[in-house]
Amino acid sequence: MAGLCEGGNEPPGSLKAINIYDQTALNIAIHWLDMPSATKRKQYDKEAMLGAVRAVRNGEMGYLKASKYFEAPKRTLERFVKDNRSPEELVDIPLGRKPVLPSELEEQLVQYCSDMEERFYGLRTQDIRRMAFQKKWVRAFLKRHPVLSMRTPQGISAARVKAFTPENVAKFFDNYEPLLTKVNRNPHRVYNVDETGITTVQHKHRKVIGMKGKKQVASLTSSERGNLITIVTCMNAAGTYVPPLVIFPRKNMKEELMDGAPAGSISACHPSGWIQADIFTKWFDHFIQFVKPSADDPALLILDGHFSHTKNIDVVDKARENHVDVICLPPHSTHKMQPLDVGFMGPLKHIMPTKLKLGSQAILDESSLIC
Repeated sequence: MAGLCEGGNEPPGSLKAINIYDQTALNIAIHWLDMPSATKRKQYDKEAMLGAVRAVRNGEMGYLKASKYFEAPKRTLERFVKDNRSPEELVDIPLGRKPVLPSELEEQLVQYCSDMEERFYGLRTQDIRRMAFQKKWVRAFLKRHPVLSMRTPQGISAARVKAFTPENVAKFFDNYEPLLTKVNRNPHRVYNVDETGITTVQHKHRKVIGMKGKKQVASLTSSERGNLITIVTCMNAAGTYVPPLVIFPRKNMKEELMDGAPAGSISACHPSGWIQADIFTKWFDHFIQFVKPSADDPALLILDGHFSHTKNIDVVDKARENHVDVICLPPHSTHKMQPLDVGFMGPLKHIMPTKLKLGSQAILDESSLIC
């Protein structure tokens, strides 16, 4: 150890010797940190490597000259030239270990995964692992085939799968086309109405920061289960919306419940909180008052096959009297053909838990200030 420093003659336990040893260790650590990291593999240009391989195989250049001229690694160039495969195939060989299954079988597995997903029986990672007999194989398999990815499926009933057919869709558009021509294909006169249920308590909570090791982390809600409120929304193809109808799960209405609602909104009450035939008739009167259809300027209303829509004689009579053409979507197909489901209801339900959380937090802050 004495040869490592100037203080080699110092006693081993002296303060000067200890400082010198620490300085030596520090210098070694700095040396290792300054060393360049391991070079990444396959950093050459593919086109340059193709030119180098062709030049050597054609006898135009040697290994060293081709390596310098095309700026290609010499050892990799030698290995590619000696390989009997084409240069294009060689430069596209991925790094790492070779796949367990041949490429033809993997392509069949990719097609099988796609077919099963289209038939609503998507494969889980456990299913593919069971077929491949390896845990890490699935991850590498998905990496080699970027057209596949892990997705969370949306539940769909067998009735919807069977009902959504090309024949039913074509039949709907055969009826829809004359009605669309009747309104001169004006997007301002084509309306879609739909109902959705919203609970006053969010059931999906986002992650929050808490103490590690704590068994349970709670989130403030207005009540344990919450109440179901139905909102009837209507919008035309140009983006103009009819003020909604809000149905509260109660017998008697209180005007305070509509505080903060969009201008022109109306309300109704029912113990279940769901839409009823008489309530939809009330909404249809509201629709006529807002849209103001006439013989010269009729309106087209697209709705689903709910009993409050299709089995409502009052709505049918009012539609005929007020120049409103009503067309019903094919049964069990609203998940694909209902415009409001994708364009409005989905984003609304996505943002609703966040808004309810902010509202609960505001109430908590206000109550704490009062206290």
